[in-house]
Amino acid sequence: MARKSETQFAAGSLTSHDVSAVLRAEIIAGSLPANAVLRQEELAERFNISRMPIRDGLRRLETEGLISIEANKSARVTALAPQGLQEIAEMRCVLEPLALKHALPELTERQIERASAVQQDAENSDLKEFPSLNRRFHELLLEPCGRPRLLRHIAGLNNLSQRFFYVVADELDYADRSHNEHRELLEMCRARDSLRACALLERHIYDACQVMLAALGR
Repeated sequence: MARKSETQFAAGSLTSHDVSAVLRAEIIAGSLPANAVLRQEELAERFNISRMPIRDGLRRLETEGLISIEANKSARVTALAPQGLQEIAEMRCVLEPLALKHALPELTERQIERASAVQQDAENSDLKEFPSLNRRFHELLLEPCGRPRLLRHIAGLNNLSQRFFYVVADELDYADRSHNEHRELLEMCRARDSLRACALLERHIYDACQVMLAALGR
């Protein structure tokens, strides 16, 4: 069943994009857990809008792999399976280094310093804030690649991957290693060492996946 929101929405004030954005954030963070049922009539009441933008918002989430729409018109948050995380990581290991390879020639010192500032915030953050800061660090280094389709695909994979993080976050002991690798990556970006930076990014993604898979198995 859809979780009731404390927020009161003005009638007709939200679009299908707004609906999908709210539900996406809740699914990623685990507020809407795996296998939770989302019924259109309940969502329409919650968001104070008609069912048409609800349907459009749910279809968007289905294409992103976050929900499945069933024959009776209700939707269900997709389950979290270890093999799914493995596949996501394998794809990220290819796509993110590709984006970094194209981004590095365009990456300015100012952009690197922005990523460095986000990394510092991540090192000072708590577990709740860490995922979004960690993700933003990666985004800042990849944004100059000039390939919007590639970045959108990476963003979708990160949405799926982040769901697993919230499930196993309390069992992870990986933050120090992640921070060290991020600092190494920044130095390689400053040196414009594309080969080493892309290899480190690939290993960083793969190793993080293995840590989460181990936690899922416990």
